[in-house]
Amino acid sequence: MIRYRWAAWGDLNAFFGLMLDNVAVLVLLVATLTAAPNQFTPQFVLECMVPGTALGVLVGDLIYTWLAFRLARRCGKSDVTAMPLGLDTPSTFVVGQLVLLPALENALKEQGADHDTAMVFAWHVGAMVLLLIGLFKTICAPFGNVVRAWVPRAGLLGSLAAVALALIAFMPLLDVGAAPPVGMLALVVILVTLVARRSLPGHVPGALAAVAVGVLIHFAGQALGEAQGWPLVPSEHLNLNLTGSSTPLPGHVWQWDWWERVVIAGLEKLPIMLPFALATIVGGIDCTESAAAAGDEYDTRSILLTEGLASVLAGLAGGVIQNTPYIGQPAYKAMGGRAGYTLATALFIGAAGFFGWFTHIFEFLPRAALFPILIYVGLEITAQSFHATPSKHYPALALAALPALAYLITIPVGAALAGRAPAPPGQAMVQTIYGLANGFIVTSLLWGALLAAVIDGASIRAAIYLLIAAACSLAGIIHSPFVPGEIAWPWEVLAKLPEAARYQSPYHWAAAYVLAALLVLILMRSGTKPVEATETEGRPSTAE
Repeated sequence: MIRYRWAAWGDLNAFFGLMLDNVAVLVLLVATLTAAPNQFTPQFVLECMVPGTALGVLVGDLIYTWLAFRLARRCGKSDVTAMPLGLDTPSTFVVGQLVLLPALENALKEQGADHDTAMVFAWHVGAMVLLLIGLFKTICAPFGNVVRAWVPRAGLLGSLAAVALALIAFMPLLDVGAAPPVGMLALVVILVTLVARRSLPGHVPGALAAVAVGVLIHFAGQALGEAQGWPLVPSEHLNLNLTGSSTPLPGHVWQWDWWERVVIAGLEKLPIMLPFALATIVGGIDCTESAAAAGDEYDTRSILLTEGLASVLAGLAGGVIQNTPYIGQPAYKAMGGRAGYTLATALFIGAAGFFGWFTHIFEFLPRAALFPILIYVGLEITAQSFHATPSKHYPALALAALPALAYLITIPVGAALAGRAPAPPGQAMVQTIYGLANGFIVTSLLWGALLAAVIDGASIRAAIYLLIAAACSLAGIIHSPFVPGEIAWPWEVLAKLPEAARYQSPYHWAAAYVLAALLVLILMRSGTKPVEATETEGRPSTAE
């Protein structure tokens, strides 16, 4: 019987990658909630929201560590790599901007609460939303294997590659570019050590070396800049200002009226968050497929059930960010990671959340030094997606990336508009971008699967994908006309449809998909069969 080598030198590299990834998301949460006056205080976020959020990572990564041991025992393999789990980056933006901050504003203005009480109310609303979507994901978990068996790999990995490039790789690049002396040098270390896989002297982990180089240059640049009177690098530290005592819980927290208002507010925010819960379910299926392509065949139901239960426990403990399997399993396997890195991440994040270490971590690590590891994960997963997909399905992978690019555009557009309506000439374009972006992960999956089925000549399956897209668009799961996307019945949508979306209602999208399904059946049944091509046709040989 082969002995499982659950800990290896590569686990150290993988640990810093996964740990820093989670820390980066928590940095994002704190920065979002504390960026302006009359918002959450840093102390409140760190003492109330972060511990419960860290608990979800602790529980989830411990279970994934155990699943790696179980898979190694069942398959008799010594090199099984655990599935990584962490905090969902896309929904962190939404939780902060569209759940927690609006709930805080509502409590301050409409309920007339003082600032401390309003913060507690908004925190409870965020935890309630996380609890509800965790229950939703837990209920959906048993159907993961069915979806994975029915959807082609191009559909599953296409949406994964789109997220990897558009969000996980590109968004951190903005922080790298904001401080080039720090970010670019840290990124070069990542590219040389993790992408090109060249070892450093003494086998120092590349992720650790990148952060160390970035931190060193950051503080050296600040010191030199102060001496010369002009900045060499920006000051990126969060102004935590942690003086004073903790915010006490108001006495009426224990009254029924308080929790009734919390539940109602949480249910009102559920349509905003459900698409992101669905996205993590699809992402979990993607991650399982990606791990299988890398050689580790996990049970999809167990992977999804773990993320659902971890989110439920985090919500019960006051966490506000949902947990999700990270798409970096092939990347961590390439680093040489086994199960030690998820165990170490679980213990570190759990201990840091419980003992309050994140206060010191956030004050010490500049984002430009921290975020290049996310760029590596995005590049590695994109490369793995193409490697694991037949070359004839490459167009399907490219098509699946387009909705993610639409979502990427909404980030600067939303920041530029800041809640204002765009000028009339641009209203239709902005509305179209948001329509394509809302529910983009599900859209990417369906579009990629559709084109793969068309290429394979499976006309009925292609038509079914289009009909599923029609049903999803009717419910607002994809192509919701609202900012942000909301799940609602089409007749409810029509009552408050934006003027710019009068030609992009749920009925328009559903009709387009239904007609496209009929057209696919007609064209593929009446047309001639394509000429068979070899895997390398039209592409240069490796010798070139």
